[in-house]
Amino acid sequence: MPGALSHIKVLDLSRVLAGPWCGQLLADLGAEVIKVERPGVGDDTRGWGPPYLKDRSGAETKESAYFLSANRGKKSLTLDISTPEGQDIVKKLAAECDIVLENYKVGALAKYGLDQASLRAINPRLIYCSITGFGQDGPDAQRAGYDFMIQGMGGLMSITGQPDEVAGGGPVKVGVAVTDVMTGMYASVAVLAALAQREVSGAGQYIDLALFDVQVAMLANQASNYLVGNVVPGRLGNAHPNIVPYQAFATADGHLILAVGNDRQFNSFCQVAGHPEWGSNELFATNAMRVRHRVELIALLEPVLQERTTRQWLDQLEAVGVPCGPINTIAQVFEEPQARHRQLAVPLPHALHDAVASVANPIRMSDTPVAYDRAAPLLGEHTHEILQERLHLDREQIDRLQRQGVI
Repeated sequence: MPGALSHIKVLDLSRVLAGPWCGQLLADLGAEVIKVERPGVGDDTRGWGPPYLKDRSGAETKESAYFLSANRGKKSLTLDISTPEGQDIVKKLAAECDIVLENYKVGALAKYGLDQASLRAINPRLIYCSITGFGQDGPDAQRAGYDFMIQGMGGLMSITGQPDEVAGGGPVKVGVAVTDVMTGMYASVAVLAALAQREVSGAGQYIDLALFDVQVAMLANQASNYLVGNVVPGRLGNAHPNIVPYQAFATADGHLILAVGNDRQFNSFCQVAGHPEWGSNELFATNAMRVRHRVELIALLEPVLQERTTRQWLDQLEAVGVPCGPINTIAQVFEEPQARHRQLAVPLPHALHDAVASVANPIRMSDTPVAYDRAAPLLGEHTHEILQERLHLDREQIDRLQRQGVI
């Protein structure tokens, strides 16, 4: 069955994670995605290992797990865009594509004639999405942007980690490059919105997306807490700024996430914990009061939660509808019965292996389901195919480009 975007062609000039994440999502939804990479080197993340994929014989390859995570379903075209011949190939491909993704520094592609104005002049229906650290304008526009520094500069690390006064306190980055991933998600939403608008206007448009802007938007309720309440949020470890109790607790044999979202759930928890009086205590009866008296309540909860095992708490709290869960390792995540049922680890064919494991796309569509056609490509795996089928170059022309180092 054709994917929802099977009629869409994407030229992916991006590298590392934010842009490739968007390209992978579009590929999952059925789009044809051509990933342009530097000859002989490719995307930087190809070398970001170990771990690396092992081939059918068990020997380690040069295909990094990092690269595989963000480039499934794409075709790889090696191309030196600094050459006139390489630029000409990009322009010809852009002429028949719907979307271009790029994450070069501001103005870097203009010298090659591959900026949005140049390519949209060739193809007015083109949707051109630029991803940078700080956007196309402003005092920081020329600065490079990396996820780690943006997590810090964009405020996320100021609310992640334990308070300074707690042992081990201090700012901590999220364990995944979450700003890059969310930028890729915002980019996907933006290009799909532009595609919808093109159905009305007949014209493409330019999308300017910045990691910094995305990180600030991701602050969500924490930013609103500041803008509305004029109070600068701090680090609360695993606790929640607006809900109590909503954090991790030590148990007799590990840890438990307790996520009480309303007063009914709190009363149910109190019953299970053997302390129904907490639910009627005026200091804890409502969430607003529990937030105000967070310290006192947590001091009561901690010793009680350590009296039972994590499994005992999970069974007893789930039985009365109190949200809770374990803190799994990543290995344990994929062993969860729900993960197995939802098939969250997907085997994909690869040139070097019959079944490379990949994480399933969470989108489930009834009529146009996500298709998993192939794992991430080898460097330049589809160069000849694309040049022959898309640009109708013959063998002699392709050989000449290869001798010149263009491909």
